[in-house]
Amino acid sequence: MDEQCAAALKGKLDAEHLSRLECAADARLCAFVADAAALCRPDSIYVLTDADADRRYIRGRALEAGEETALAVAGHTVHFDGYHDQGRDKEVTRYLVPKGDSLGPNLNCIERDRGLAEVRGLLEGSMRGRTMYVACFCLGPAASPFSLPCVQITDSAYVVHSEHLLYRPGYGQMKRLGGAALLRFLHSSGRLEGAVSAEPDKKRIYIDILEDLIYSVNTQYGGNSMGLKKLALRLAIRRADREGWLAEHMFVMGVHGPRKRVTYFAGAFPSACGKTSTAMVPGETIVGDDIAYFRRIGGEARCANVEAGIFGIIQDVREKDDPVIWKVLTSPGEVIFTNVLVSGGRPYWLGMGRELPKEGVNFSGPWHVGKIDKQGVEIPPAHKNARYTIALASLRNLDPRFDDPQGVPVDGVIYGGRDSDTSVPVQQALDWTHGIVTMGAALESETTFATLGTEGVRVFCPMSNLDFLSIPLGRYINNNLAFAEGLKRVPPVFAVNYFQRRRDGTWLTGMRDKAVWLKWMELRVHGDAGAVAGPTGLLPLYADLKKLFKKVLAKKYTQAEYVEQFRIRVPENLAKLDRIEKIYRRDVPDTPPVVLETLAAQRERLQMLRATKGDYVSPTDL
Repeated sequence: MDEQCAAALKGKLDAEHLSRLECAADARLCAFVADAAALCRPDSIYVLTDADADRRYIRGRALEAGEETALAVAGHTVHFDGYHDQGRDKEVTRYLVPKGDSLGPNLNCIERDRGLAEVRGLLEGSMRGRTMYVACFCLGPAASPFSLPCVQITDSAYVVHSEHLLYRPGYGQMKRLGGAALLRFLHSSGRLEGAVSAEPDKKRIYIDILEDLIYSVNTQYGGNSMGLKKLALRLAIRRADREGWLAEHMFVMGVHGPRKRVTYFAGAFPSACGKTSTAMVPGETIVGDDIAYFRRIGGEARCANVEAGIFGIIQDVREKDDPVIWKVLTSPGEVIFTNVLVSGGRPYWLGMGRELPKEGVNFSGPWHVGKIDKQGVEIPPAHKNARYTIALASLRNLDPRFDDPQGVPVDGVIYGGRDSDTSVPVQQALDWTHGIVTMGAALESETTFATLGTEGVRVFCPMSNLDFLSIPLGRYINNNLAFAEGLKRVPPVFAVNYFQRRRDGTWLTGMRDKAVWLKWMELRVHGDAGAVAGPTGLLPLYADLKKLFKKVLAKKYTQAEYVEQFRIRVPENLAKLDRIEKIYRRDVPDTPPVVLETLAAQRERLQMLRATKGDYVSPTDL
């Protein structure tokens, strides 16, 4: 450790923790800790190792500090974020860009020197009277082509406790490999009222792309404060762009087919669109539910789950529909609930399928039915974006290849959003380019409660990754298109839509039907099911779905249901193309020509179908 770092750290670490820092044997890590200490001025610094004792210590500190409260079930705790700190805040999440540079019109940027001055000014002295925690983690399996070393500095024991559940330990790897590729995160909860961030108007999440360093202050919500979540995804996308791989907002799961085969799918769904519930479909196995890295290894597309846990939306988790998750959430073991209702030491959430108590404690403090906020709006018993945090190891359906250093093969790719009136429940792309463009790059979804803002607005959500892009959109799409080059077998691409509605607003498909769509896709990967060609993709045959509904769900599936679900809605599909083409022509200056060509070809197919069959066409007439 050089003299400057030693001076900044003097009196902040005892001999044991100084030794831990020096044992990491990385000058970049030491310099980062020293700078954070000089800026935030904590009373002490605690450097965590991978030891169980440190995990127990940090959980205890979260309880002692009031950031978490123990619940009635052993190992369960609850954390509450501030009333105005209940989701990812896109407006104050900005990239620090050198003067004169640009990341494109879709990205929220601020001039780097000005942004650094602002966020570091907010962090100045923010940890006085507190302990600064230094925790090393690994994104992806350790000692793997997918590994990225990370370090989180924070004054929140809740943040570190959460990351202990969500990520693989990284201190040992840091000692072995050093931090040449280190991603760094500096967070402070800022001024507190009780145990809650008290100045949400001063919330800032700034991303320094030149330094692989993210600053976060005056927030505790996990998506804003846990650096290894979507904040790290932004840095990984830039690194993947430089090095020729992909960092995607995708789950990874194994779908079990005939003859004991396991077919691995990666899927991109915006928040609250069925992503975790798909990865957790009963009878299948989960590799990961949120973020995956993709590499070409030996001419094969392979991917690995970046995380080791789930930070999942808890609304609508029910015993009947989500038995595996429900079992974990109601059994002894380590679980962190956030922003739920607590009554009698037990957590309650919206849509859990049980009557909720009339009073308790929630994200607004003491709560009772009819309580209103300062604007006169009634406060619900639990927040719509309430969450649970668990380790994947607690799931009985964890795939045995979850921690494989070589990842798992990418046998298929799935894109899905919230679409009430346009897309069919499941279809296969005509080829890789058609899938990436019309299903990935053209993905739309109706907004939900997982981000701040108005619900129910249909928004452009390419690859479910637009919020996290750190390179221009056109380049990102080009990288996805180019990923298939050199592969011995190009994975087929599929699109799903669980949110079709009838004109009266009722659902056209059931919550459990996704199990059938998955089985059909698994059969298609291996050529074991037929399909009919439609203008937007390849559609299932009724005979195949009838068999699958009976086998998978013991449910009768009628031809009338099939026709209603899989009819081609030509006007709605053409309207979608109008919206998507307008965006790419107007707002994406580096749009690859193949995007517009592929969209134009789809428009032509739809217009030809309309000319011969009309506006609404049964799949039996294709």
